[in-house]
Amino acid sequence: MRPNSTKRTAAIVLVLLVLVIGVFGYISSRKAPPVTEPIVKADTGPKHAVIGQSVNGHSIDTYTYGHGSTTLIFVGGIHGGYEWNSVFLAYRFMDYLTANPDIIPQNISVTVIPSANPDGVYMVTGKEGRFAVGDVSTSSKVLAKARFNANNIDLNRNFDCKWQPKSTWQSKVVSAGTKAFSEPEASALRDYILPTHPAAVVFWHSQSNGVYASQCKDGILPGTLGIMEAYSKASLYPAIKTFDAYATTGAADDWLAAENIPAITVELKTHETIEWDRNLAGVKALFGYFSEKRI
Repeated sequence: MRPNSTKRTAAIVLVLLVLVIGVFGYISSRKAPPVTEPIVKADTGPKHAVIGQSVNGHSIDTYTYGHGSTTLIFVGGIHGGYEWNSVFLAYRFMDYLTANPDIIPQNISVTVIPSANPDGVYMVTGKEGRFAVGDVSTSSKVLAKARFNANNIDLNRNFDCKWQPKSTWQSKVVSAGTKAFSEPEASALRDYILPTHPAAVVFWHSQSNGVYASQCKDGILPGTLGIMEAYSKASLYPAIKTFDAYATTGAADDWLAAENIPAITVELKTHETIEWDRNLAGVKALFGYFSEKRI
C-alpha cells in the first residue's frame, strides 16, 4: 500500500472513531425522564354501592358521604312513584352534600338510599335512577299502582313488626307479601341496615305533613323521641308519636324499633313538592343532635 493511501485510511478511521465516541457520549449524557407515579385524584364524591335489586332488576343504591363512625341513613321512595317527590328530595339532598361536604360533622357519615322501590318509580318516570319532574306521569291510576313493587306488594307492609299477609292503606286492603321480607327490596334494606348499625334512620314519605315516631311491641325508643323532636322543631312539621289514621302492620320504621334502632318517618305535606328548606333544616338539626358537641 502506498504511504498516502495509508495516511488517508488512518485519517478516515480516526474521524469515524471521533464521531462514534461523540455520539455515544451525547447519548450517555442525556438523562432519562424521571419515573413518576400516576396522578390519582382524590375521590371527593360519595361512596356508591348497589345493595340489591328490585323484582324487575333495577338497582337499589346507597351513596355515603363523610367518614364519621356515627351513621345516619336517609331513605326515599319506599312507596315508589306514588310518592315520587320523596325520591326527588333524596337526590336534591345528595346534590347538596356533594356541593357542601363540610356541612357533615366529622364524627358523622351520611348514607342516602334515594329509591327503595325503583320499580314503582319506573312506572311513573320510565327511567332508572335520576329523573326530572316533567318525567312523572300525572295519571292518578298509574300513580296509585306505582305505590307497590312489581309483585303488587306494599313494601311498607313487608317488614317484621306485627307482620300480616294483608294490611291496609287508607280504606284499601293491600298485600304485604307471603312473609316478612319476602320482597327483594325489603330484604335488601334489612341486609344493609342491620350490619351498618346506624344511629338513626329517616324515611321520607308524603303527604301526611308530620314527623312520626316508630314503635313496635315495646313502644317508642327514647332515642326516637329525641330525633323526632329535633327534626320537627327545625322543620316545623308537627311531631306525632303515633300514626292512628288507620291500622298498619309490617312498616319499615316500626321494624327498626324492634331492632332497637331509632327511626322516624317524615311526611311531606303534598305529593308534588319537596319542601327543601324545611327538610334541610331538619337534617341540619339531626347533624347537630349527633355531632361531637353533644357527646
